[in-house]
Amino acid sequence: MMTKPIAFTGSRLDRADNLRADPEAIAGMMNWRARLLKLDGLMPEIGDAGELVWGTLADAAEDAELVFLGLDDGKPCFAAVPAQGDASPRMANPNLWAIMATLSADDLAIYGGARSITDWHARHRFCSACGSDTSIAKGGWQRNCGSCQTQHFPRTDPVTIMLVEHDAKLLLGRGLGWPERAYSALAGFVEPGESIEEAVAREVLEETGVVAGNVEYIASQPWPFPSQLMMGCYSTAEAPEITLDTTELADARWFTREEVRAAMNGDAGAPINTPPRQAIAHHLLNWWLNKDPQ
Repeated sequence: MMTKPIAFTGSRLDRADNLRADPEAIAGMMNWRARLLKLDGLMPEIGDAGELVWGTLADAAEDAELVFLGLDDGKPCFAAVPAQGDASPRMANPNLWAIMATLSADDLAIYGGARSITDWHARHRFCSACGSDTSIAKGGWQRNCGSCQTQHFPRTDPVTIMLVEHDAKLLLGRGLGWPERAYSALAGFVEPGESIEEAVAREVLEETGVVAGNVEYIASQPWPFPSQLMMGCYSTAEAPEITLDTTELADARWFTREEVRAAMNGDAGAPINTPPRQAIAHHLLNWWLNKDPQ
């Protein structure tokens, strides 16, 4: 079990789903009491104390689509859909890491949810069934096609991210284009018709040739770049031999508990650099270091 909150979880907002389906209730909340999360595109405005900045609905563009984020101590909170979504890799903008390090856990959770939903709206303005324009519905948690009447719902992509252990060592990989010493847990999207356990085994086998089993679920994290659910797992390997898929990874190696601990402690002599604390991989590595050795 995780002992520390995972980034992007724990939002204080009441999602108030019972109000989303009531257009009159949504319209009635769009008044002077409502708060608007101030975004520059998909990037948040940051206050002097490193916090999210809130304005009023008067700060939104006249033709902006507004998404109801929820209630904050009874006050309705909204975010405006930007003109464009973000199709670039999640870390193409280096300011993202700086922002994630600045925001409190609570603010980070609110921003993550707002970013995911507004980005989805910006990239789904047309119906996938007939190509016609869609319009915002259910307070921003749905889009409807006025032509063929198809209803569209926000997308969340499931991803397994897994630790693989063999003989008290952990299998970690370095992605293509990553810095030379940057290693993390293996990860991959769950495909249609797959269970979490099957996705873990398939991804590990495809990327490293290692046969993994005995999959256990550990924890999850919503990851808003653009909108993924990272499902953290632990598994054990039948044998340590690695056959690397160089189209997926630059490297994969086994690391001892001492090497992982040194890396997590930031020791200069550690053989690798581990993921930042905002990533679930960081929490999974801490979990492994504190679990009873196999």
